[in-house]
Amino acid sequence: MKRLIIASLLMLLVGAASAQGRYPTKPIRLVVGYTPGGSTDVAARIIAAKLQEALGQSVVVENKPGATSNIGSEYVAKSAPDGYTLLLGTITNATNMVVYKNLGYDTLRDLAPITQLTRSPSVLTVSPKFPAKDLQELIALAKRNPGKYAFASTGSGGSTHLAGELLKLRAGIDLIHVPYKGGAPALADLIGGQVQIGFQTALSAIPQLQSGQLRPIAVAANKRLAQLPNVPTMAEAGLPDFEVSSWNGLFAPARTAPEIIARLHRETVKALAAPDVREKLIAEGAEPVGSTPEEFRVYIRAEIEKWGRVVRAADIRVD
Repeated sequence: MKRLIIASLLMLLVGAASAQGRYPTKPIRLVVGYTPGGSTDVAARIIAAKLQEALGQSVVVENKPGATSNIGSEYVAKSAPDGYTLLLGTITNATNMVVYKNLGYDTLRDLAPITQLTRSPSVLTVSPKFPAKDLQELIALAKRNPGKYAFASTGSGGSTHLAGELLKLRAGIDLIHVPYKGGAPALADLIGGQVQIGFQTALSAIPQLQSGQLRPIAVAANKRLAQLPNVPTMAEAGLPDFEVSSWNGLFAPARTAPEIIARLHRETVKALAAPDVREKLIAEGAEPVGSTPEEFRVYIRAEIEKWGRVVRAADIRVD
């Protein structure tokens, strides 16, 4: 009887290993926690098309928007760890960990990082009607007029909100936070001068900056942007160690087999290195990355710690 049980277990293990070795044998779903057409969705479709070629199976993008991407993220976190349900995650998978009181999943515990796909540095911008021309003038003006000027965000607890709070903390200034329901209305009021200050991703800011609808103050990155060569970094402008980037990455449910994670990592990094993929992503204002799973995990943990300090200092909470 013992021999029969052992033989059966060995057969199951061999069968499971064989199935993983053949992975994938059916279509893969790539979940995006946002509506179709946005920058995250665009990146997902670029990567999905390339993975489909490499893996020989359909990779279908599935949009599950809502609750600042928490609906889609929780769905993947609770899916079977078989490699057939993946997540195109973003910076919100770090910031939501410290913003939400009752999150239905834990990014570090319930999701397995595969690779960071892209990063897109933020740009500190102001309305053309705002008198400050550089960061030091902005800080001096805000200090002379505490509580007078406002910064726009795409919603409470989001990356643009946290970037504004980080500026307040690091510069020692008092600004009013004005949350909007998305980037379009925030951008419109910033251009119109209803609010004076805002952080924008390079993708959303560059057309308005190049046309003069917005004035760039500084890039929140460790190097200048090629598209904005005359705009200093925050460090060059006087605030060192000030980096804010929107990013996205590929995740699987925790406990997904290491062999599957390794296959997905290998094929995704190849995709990111392909000239056509790089060209498409850069055109979207995103810099391809392609980190290892462990490098990505370390980066996510650092992001959670960094934004946690900002959230606690600014006392930000979203129910």
